[in-house]
Amino acid sequence: MPEIAEVETVRNILKQKILNKKIKKVTIIYGKIIENDLDEFKKIMTNNTFHDIKRRGKWLIFELDNHYLLSHLRMEGKYFIKRSDEEIEKHEHIIFTFTDNTDLRYHDTRKFGVMAVVKKEDLENYEGIKKQGIEPISDELTKEYLYDNFHKRNLPMKTLLLDQTIISGLGNIYADEVLFASGVLPTKLGKDISLSECERILVSAKEIIEKAILNGGTTIRSYTSSLGVTGRFQQFLKVHKREGMPCLECNNTIKRIKIGGRSTYYCDNCQK
Repeated sequence: MPEIAEVETVRNILKQKILNKKIKKVTIIYGKIIENDLDEFKKIMTNNTFHDIKRRGKWLIFELDNHYLLSHLRMEGKYFIKRSDEEIEKHEHIIFTFTDNTDLRYHDTRKFGVMAVVKKEDLENYEGIKKQGIEPISDELTKEYLYDNFHKRNLPMKTLLLDQTIISGLGNIYADEVLFASGVLPTKLGKDISLSECERILVSAKEIIEKAILNGGTTIRSYTSSLGVTGRFQQFLKVHKREGMPCLECNNTIKRIKIGGRSTYYCDNCQK
């Protein structure tokens, strides 16, 4: 699943390739991805231009003339840039054709992705945007904020790190890595967390996400590059997907459990 580093990588590449291109046609093959009325969606997007691309958590925010196109990649969403005369492939569901006869194609094997067009003044009222917490790389994220949001909760720390209303953009991979770097067991309950542990989580999250963005994200089976860049951060993973392998810090065996239905990797010696 694309997480904050992968979505940021997609944003940066698309900014280099599609800004200021005029959309002459929109082709919708699988319309359930789009939250708007499909005719209205086409009307707004046609003859419009992508002026900028922003991001909020895992949401891509394409700036148009008077609207924003919001896009969440969910599990398998990807963007491809192709010539307009290239054959439309299976799972390419939404196609924006530009006046230079190139396409921006949205590809989604599982069809879980979401798109919506909103007026610029309505962006902060859109449900998916307004419920986002603070990003791990934001200076607004403090140990006090984390403690206030964790210590009254009777939920595992892994679950709390995945709560997008608290920290925006962390997913399964980086939650595992942040907890390992912080020395915190994923099963530890929020109500048992200390302020010093929150500080370690804060520092680890910022360092890991900044490094992941620098390395183009993490390329694993569930997320592969679709825009000519392969993520390199998988080379730096300490616990995720390393079940049964020796811990890189203490040589203890990495374990895997399920928390909230999500595979969770950890070292029970380094994480207490």
